Amino acid sequence: MVSLGPGDIELITIKALKALQNSDAICIPTKSKDSSFTKSLTYKIVKSLMKEHNFSNPIIPVYTPMHFKKEDWQYQVDILYRAFEKHSSLSFVSLGDSAVYSTVYYLLDIIKAQNPKLYCNSEVIAGVTSFSQASAKVKKPLCVGESALEIIPLPKRDLPKTKVYMRPKIGMDTESIKEEGEIYTFENLNFKDESIVPQKKEVVSKYMTLFID
Repeated sequence: MVSLGPGDIELITIKALKALQNSDAICIPTKSKDSSFTKSLTYKIVKSLMKEHNFSNPIIPVYTPMHFKKEDWQYQVDILYRAFEKHSSLSFVSLGDSAVYSTVYYLLDIIKAQNPKLYCNSEVIAGVTSFSQASAKVKKPLCVGESALEIIPLPKRDLPKTKVYMRPKIGMDTESIKEEGEIYTFENLNFKDESIVPQKKEVVSKYMTLFID
């Protein structure tokens, strides 16, 4: 599951680019029922990356109606299953970062239930968000010092929430974090002593610690 970033091919990560280059085929979502890419920004980004970095892989269209229905997500997963009959590795691309309002996790939830082995062999590659780039363009920080960042969807209704707790101090207890869902503790991400545990640590022991609930 490859995050393409906010549209500028120079903002794709090196890891994402390598995944695209090394995949047997690239699955690209399209809203067109005929599986064309006439209006697909995602397709244009992938083709620009191929031209810029001199590689070419087969492209598999994945019809993606924005109805937020399970049968639509199942249809997309079925396309991936069929693609794996011909290819040993696939990249499924999404704009921005896959963690933020992306189809990726709807598909992964289905794959996890239906094909645990494939799920365990899958990987989500993070990307640059649109609001991160927007912040940089106008030199306006999203959060500094003790300030907080909120991502608020525009529809005004009661929606489920994910909370990120970060910038703790070593030795502080986490009693103030009231668990509302499935919470994880992350320590020293991407370093050799990285630790990820599916629970809240009672005391912070590493400076680079964050929690996702």
